[in-house]
Amino acid sequence: MNKVFLIGNLTRDPELSETNSGVPVCRFGIAVNRRFSAQDGERQTDFFNVTAWRALGETVARYTRKGQKVAVTGSIQMRTVEDNSGQKRTFVDIVADDVEFLTPKGSSGDDGYSAPAPKKKPALEAFDDDSDIPF
Repeated sequence: MNKVFLIGNLTRDPELSETNSGVPVCRFGIAVNRRFSAQDGERQTDFFNVTAWRALGETVARYTRKGQKVAVTGSIQMRTVEDNSGQKRTFVDIVADDVEFLTPKGSSGDDGYSAPAPKKKPALEAFDDDSDIPF
């Protein structure tokens, strides 16, 4: 099974584009801190390129900005590209199945995200219906 779950901060603003056939695709990077520190006491950070397709990509591009914290669930995809000098280079990308926004609204500026207002529960009225019980 190829499944990855990452929590990190966006390293750049998401870039939304379309394929030749018109399918929306969003690319962004995240920085993920490791759970442990190096011997010198510094936290190590890993950087990942993430691709989100279709409606998910459009949503990420609309509501997130550089520096915001996100949780990404997806799969790892490896691709090999030949550079100008003829050397093969391998890249590791994350293809997102889900992206959850973890930065609260307004904590890193106005991100444009407005969560729906919580619905109020209707007030319950007390009533006495013991007189209708047949036993």
